[in-house]
Amino acid sequence: MNEYLYELEFKVRDYECDIQGIVNNAVYQNYLEHTRHEFLKDVLKFDFAELHQQGIDPVVYRVEIDYKYPLKSGDIFISKLNMAQEGNLKMIFNQDIYRKTDDKLMLRAKIIAVVLKNGRPIKPDMFTNKLLNI
Repeated sequence: MNEYLYELEFKVRDYECDIQGIVNNAVYQNYLEHTRHEFLKDVLKFDFAELHQQGIDPVVYRVEIDYKYPLKSGDIFISKLNMAQEGNLKMIFNQDIYRKTDDKLMLRAKIIAVVLKNGRPIKPDMFTNKLLNI
């Protein structure tokens, strides 16, 4: 990916690493999720608590992650995101993580999400229509 809709900087904390001294694979999902939430809040202006009170919940449907190289304690990295709609019901978040010191691609992920209203799938138009105006 060359251009991104959103970028967020992080620093790896000691407790996120496993016995091998690298970020535990599951921790990357926290980084990716936090980036998506901040994007939806900062760029698309959606508040998750307000949406939930209205019975609207964007939820992860599928996660595909390619771990390229490990991050280590103290590494500063940039989580980058693009978003698109696929079909009638799916939102696709293509996310990459780059180590800041050398701009090396560390991880590539595709997150597929759906939007539920009162537990039933709906079109993600409220999100994707705002995306068109960016």
